[in-house]
Amino acid sequence: MPAFDIIVVGSGGGLDETNLSGYLLKPGDAEWTDGIIALEAGSGHGALRSILKASPGIFGEQPQTDPPGPCMTNPFQIYSLVRCFLITHAHIDHIASLVVSAGTIGGGSKRIYASPQTLKDLETVFADRVWPNLATWDESNPLFRLVYHSIHADRKYKVIFPNVSVRNMPVSHGKNESGPYESTAFFIRHEPSEHEFIFFGDVEPDSVASKPRNIDIWRAAAPKIPHNLSAIFIECSYPKGRPSDVLYGHFSPEHLVNELVALATEVVIARRTPKGSGRSRPRKKQKNNDPVPADELRGVLDGLRVYIMHCKEHFNTDVPIAHYIRDQVRELLEPHGLGVELLSADQGSKIGKPSSTALPRPSSSAVFPIFPSSSMHSGSFLS
Repeated sequence: MPAFDIIVVGSGGGLDETNLSGYLLKPGDAEWTDGIIALEAGSGHGALRSILKASPGIFGEQPQTDPPGPCMTNPFQIYSLVRCFLITHAHIDHIASLVVSAGTIGGGSKRIYASPQTLKDLETVFADRVWPNLATWDESNPLFRLVYHSIHADRKYKVIFPNVSVRNMPVSHGKNESGPYESTAFFIRHEPSEHEFIFFGDVEPDSVASKPRNIDIWRAAAPKIPHNLSAIFIECSYPKGRPSDVLYGHFSPEHLVNELVALATEVVIARRTPKGSGRSRPRKKQKNNDPVPADELRGVLDGLRVYIMHCKEHFNTDVPIAHYIRDQVRELLEPHGLGVELLSADQGSKIGKPSSTALPRPSSSAVFPIFPSSSMHSGSFLS
């Protein structure tokens, strides 16, 4: 059984407002009706309504209860089951549905988990100017359903949901007039199994960033791959060939490949390092002269799946832009032979246990377990 099930409500990076970053998540050993984590909140009710129309059974068969439980084909009732939101940063394509639904969202109170800066940015939206003040820091205030709750970058995992904990690590997302802009990478862990995955907000390459931070993510992840950490969700906003000075805090295929080589390098180094040695290396800017020979990197990322997301849709391609960029990354990765499996996080797909009614999708977006059991870590999947 996979540790988590995820429904991709939206995975695009614009311009299509119906397909923005939004994911619904639950532990694999729980039912959707037990409660849901909303991971990002760009697209929401409207996008989910279209998904449910195309695939009414995507949430699986509903348990028969007396009285009947919540309807899992109604987006309002599904979002009423959301217990908390987990937000990487406060750009509008990551918070739009949270803001728009804030006054009418069903269910009980819901925490908004994010970095302190992201919550400060959200406060500027819920400030009775751009939008009414519909969120609070006061959990005892019954007039508000949305409650801010900080997750600090303190190396600790914080429980946000039964059996689910999160570690916040900051990443760079370019600059604005105030200086460097910070986003987040979340390590999301299923406590009973200790399996986890990484979910990146918008992020720029270490080779471009004024303050490289991705290397810290790779070093934290490396000792866990693939047995405890076998999936990464990461953006690749632009096709290859885009100049670095107009990435605006995002990845292109060339940069994503460089980052995956950096990750593979850290995995090799972690496997060389005796457990419990406490050894750590100072942060340095990513360079082309990697400290591990290329032949030692071959197959190092076997068992790891990388889901590409946040592809910007204003480029003319014959296939969906996410598939076009995914294929570019695959082509550039092939000579390295890292063993990583590249997939696209397509809107409307289900990652985890298959639903009772299959959702039509390209074969590249088949249903995969995020966290295979120890006997499946080499890359088998649920068909």
